[in-house]
This record gives sequence, C-alpha cells and structure tokens, in this order.
Amino acid sequence: MATTEHPPTSRLRSWMLEGLSDMGKGGGHQGPHAAPEPAHKGQRWWRVMCLTGVDYFSTLGYQPGIAALAAGLLSPIATIVLVIVTLAGALPVYRRVAEESPHGEGSIAMLERLLSFWKGKLFVLTLLGFAATDFLITITLSAADASTHLVENPHLTSTLHDQRLLITLVLVALLGAVFLKGFLEAIGVAVALVGLYLALNVAVVIVGLWHVVTAGHVITDWSSALTAEHGNVFVMIGVALIVFPKLALGLSGFETGVAVMPHVKGDPGDTEEKPVGRIRDTKKLLTAAALIMSVFLIATSFITTLLIPEKEFEPGGNANGRALAYLAHNYLGNAFGTVYDVSTIAILWFAGASAMAGLLNLMPRYLPRYGMAPHWARAVRPMVIVFTLVAFLVTWIFDADVDAQGGAYATGVLVLISSAAIAVTIAARKAGQRTWTVAFAVISAVFLYTTVVNVIERPDGVKIGACFIAGIILLSLLSRLARAFELRVTSVTLDDMAERFIRDMASRKIRFIANEPDQRDQAEYRDKIEQIQQDNDIPGEDFVFVEVTVLDPSEFEAGLTVRGEVLHHRYRVLTLESSSIPNALAALLLHVRDTTGRTPHIYFEWTEGNPFANFLRFFLFGQGEVAPVTREVLREAEPDRVRRPRVHTG
Repeated sequence: MATTEHPPTSRLRSWMLEGLSDMGKGGGHQGPHAAPEPAHKGQRWWRVMCLTGVDYFSTLGYQPGIAALAAGLLSPIATIVLVIVTLAGALPVYRRVAEESPHGEGSIAMLERLLSFWKGKLFVLTLLGFAATDFLITITLSAADASTHLVENPHLTSTLHDQRLLITLVLVALLGAVFLKGFLEAIGVAVALVGLYLALNVAVVIVGLWHVVTAGHVITDWSSALTAEHGNVFVMIGVALIVFPKLALGLSGFETGVAVMPHVKGDPGDTEEKPVGRIRDTKKLLTAAALIMSVFLIATSFITTLLIPEKEFEPGGNANGRALAYLAHNYLGNAFGTVYDVSTIAILWFAGASAMAGLLNLMPRYLPRYGMAPHWARAVRPMVIVFTLVAFLVTWIFDADVDAQGGAYATGVLVLISSAAIAVTIAARKAGQRTWTVAFAVISAVFLYTTVVNVIERPDGVKIGACFIAGIILLSLLSRLARAFELRVTSVTLDDMAERFIRDMASRKIRFIANEPDQRDQAEYRDKIEQIQQDNDIPGEDFVFVEVTVLDPSEFEAGLTVRGEVLHHRYRVLTLESSSIPNALAALLLHVRDTTGRTPHIYFEWTEGNPFANFLRFFLFGQGEVAPVTREVLREAEPDRVRRPRVHTG
C-alpha cells in the first residue's frame, strides 16, 4: 500500500520513467528482458546456452593473447591448469548453485539467505560491487577488444589508426542507445552469433593445428625453448600453477549461466517449487558450455603460442588483443579474416549487451527491496544512462586497453566464483553431506588462492571493485536515509479477531494506544490506560492496544499481518510484526481509515533520550522516536490534513 507515484510532468520524464509503477512488484525479476518465459514457452537448454555463450565464448577474442602475455611459452600448460580448475572446480560449484537457486538468483541470493540484518545487507552490497565490476568491465573490455579487431583489420588500419578510444566510446554509447530504445534479449540472435563464431574458430583451430603438425620444427622449437627457460617438466608445472590465476578471464560466464535459468524450458511437470527438469537441463547447459570452452581454450592457446611471434603479443603488436584474428588473416586470407573480425565484433558487442542486461536485472533485484535505491532506479532508462556514463569513465581511465582491464575483470569474476564456492560449501554442510562439504571447501580454497594471487599481481581490479563497493554502499545508505519516512508496507491483512475489533470501533471514535510490550500482565495495560487518560485528559477506556515487534530492521518493504487477541478477559490487543514500528503503525491507521471511512486516533508517550540518538535507533533498528516518525510517515503518505489519521503524544 505504498503511495501512488505523482504523474509525470513532461513527455521526457514520462519516457524516462516508463514502466516505473509496474517494476518491483511481486518480488519478481526486473529489467528490460528479465521476466522468465512461461514454462510452456521456454527454450531448449542448448539454445539458452548461447545466452551464456555470448559472454563466455566471446572471451576467445582476447583470452589467448592475455594468456600469452601472462605465461609466455607456458601458456598452453597454464591453460590446461585453468581447464582443470574449470571442470573440477567451477563446474561442480555452479551445478550445485543451479540446484539451490533454480529461479536464476545465483550465489549472491544463496549467501543472502545465510546472513540476516545489516551484516547480510552490507555483505550483499559488497558482492554487488564486485558483480558491477564484472559486468561493467565486460562492457568496456568487450567494446575495447571489438574496436581493436576493427582498427587492426588490414582494410581499415590506415583509416582508423589511433582511433581505438573513440571507437570504443562510440560502441559503448551505441549499446546504451539500444537499451534506451528498448532491448529485447533475442535467443535466436545469440544462437546465430555463437554458432557462426564457434564455426569460424573451428576453422582457425584446424588450420592452425595443420600448420603446427606439418611444420615439425615448430613443436621442437617450442619444447626446446621451454626446456632452456624452465629446465624440467616439474618446474614448468610449478610455474604454470603460479601464473594460471592471470588467466582467470577464461572462467567468466558461469554466473550468467545460472542467471539465464528461468529461460530453460524444463519438463511439462515442472513447478516453481520443484523445477526438476529446469535444474537438470541447466546442468547440461553448464557442462556443455564448460566442455566446449575448455577444448577451445587449450587448442587456441597452443596454436597461438606456437605460431605467433612473441613480440606480436606485446602492446602495439598485431596480435595484441586479437591473437586468433591474427592467425585468421595470416593463414586463411584477409577475406576470411575480415569475416572473422566482423563475427568477433558482433559477439563482443552482444556480450556487452548481455552484461548491461545483467546489471539492469541484478541491481533492482536487491537495492529497491533494501530501500537503498531512489524510485527512479526501478526504471530501466535512468539506470542505462548511469551505467553508460560509468562505462565511459572506465574506458577513459583505461584508455580502452584490453590488457589493462583484464585484472579488473578477472577480480570481479573470481570474487563471484569464490563466493559461490563458499555458498555451496555451507549449503552442503547444512545438508549433512560431508564428502561434498570437504570437496567444495577444497575448491573454495583454490578459488580464494586464485583471487588473492590475482589481486596481488593486478591490484587494479580490487581498487575498481572497492570504488564500486564504496559508491554502492554510500549511495544506498543515502537513499535509505532519504526514504526513511516513506510508507513502505506493501499490504495489510487482518485476521478475524482484528477485523472484529475494527468493526466494533467503527461505530464510535476509533482510539488506539501504541504500547511497547513488556510483561503483558494486567497491571501493564491498566497503568498504560491511566497514563494515556492523564496525559491527554480523555475519559473512558474504549481503547485498542497496538503492539509492534521488530523482526529484521534492515528490511525495507514487506506486507503486514495484524492479529487480534483479548488479554486478561478485558484488554483488546492488535499485534504486528514489521521491520519498523512507525511504518507499521502508519500503515495500520491508513488501512483502518480506508476500510471504515472514519479517522482513527493513536496515542503515544514521548520517547525518553536524545532525539538524534533515537533517530539513529529508528534508522538502524526500526524503533526510537516512534511518535514523531509515525506522524511524519503519515504526513508524507497523506498530504490532506483532513483525511490524515490523528497522532497524540503526551
């Protein structure tokens, strides 16, 4: 029963806030295309996999080059370590996440359920900061790599030389413009892009392997150089274990794989409570994507390391950020290479679109529910503008450099995977599954190690993540403060006894007494009535007590259930449970007014203590300055003084 939005005052405002009043209802998904398809209209799992693929598979555009820069000649061996971590670590973790959150909530929601009150909210806000890092860097890094493929194309390099930053900004702006217009996530487009892109990569890999096999000296030269540089196999494996965290970009896509679960068709007998078929098919989706990507990661790192001169991977080199495109042009001709470039640019741009959609779906899932976002944050277009401007800033700071953004991207990916591993470890422990608990604990340790090493090696990622976290927490708390006096009870439900109390009073003056329950004995209620009579100079005992119990004060919006009872055969009491005493009382008063057509009165005692300290108690713990805050909530919810319920304080 939140207050009605004021009507827009201009066409621009109406366009910007389109859909505002419909968003956030029912606790469902939000964003431009987040509503899951009905069960009978879902898609086959392999088609939905392509939504993950535009993010996951598109990293082939830059991953081999980043791996070569990070590991040098050891790139194939370090990539094998990465694949082992993917298949033995990330894949089992996210298969379990799919079981625990079958509606696409992901690991953040799993951890949210484990923590309550403000510590849970702050923890979720921290994870949202890293998620924002992941998604926003996906947008900027993908656009930067797309511009690299465009600039380095032999047909365009002379025309677009030194214009990479400008082209990247244009691509980001184009992405924002499409979402402002209205973007519908088309699975068909994703299937076409992923199918074409993987087919072209198969051609490049086959030709590359053919050249490696037919030119026998290539393998000999590589193995000789490895031996000269590292001595023996054990040293190589040890160094590969140390450097593989730098290749963590190859782990991206798993969180997206869980997020797209609502689009999976599942079985005809699936229900929202038990979507068995959807869970099974999502596990197929995750497994297939991981296996396909693992094969490509190993093959592409092998051929690029052996066939591309090391200096070409360096900044300014022809293979920097586009190793496979370099091979496509050199071994299959510029015509094929140009087709490959166009395909890569398309899938990278679509990966940015998927990331933008992820941001628009993720933030409204949590922040409005916490009261930590202004009203306009429920609308898509204002948030698109905000995220686009932040993407501009990140692109400018990193000068559209793919390598420079790799650390920030990897940090966001690794933090999310580590949190998912910890979440499933706790879930397995609660389920009494000792073997899985130990296994997931080991996986968690591996990912935590990988995250720490990545942060030490490339601190830019955690710095950017910290900036996002600080910004989200600061803006969230300011928003919560600005909305402190907002009526945030979504519905009021009275049981039969409570309804009887209200009907009985409706024929007379409706008087409530706000009471903080203590012993709840006869003396407590008798003394309270006498106190109210003396303070307000009113006769009679025709009162109904209202008692509110604060459950989780960090929650913002919720429904209100009112129960009635008669204590000591005499005193009528309404009991409520809420996150905020003033909001619950204000919601009850407005509901009584609307259902009876009469103006209710409520009586308080002044709260002892410092007003500022009491306000902080209200802001953080839902209690404190109850009387004036209740009145202020009523004033904001009902501007008409004649219709506003009366608040008396003595």
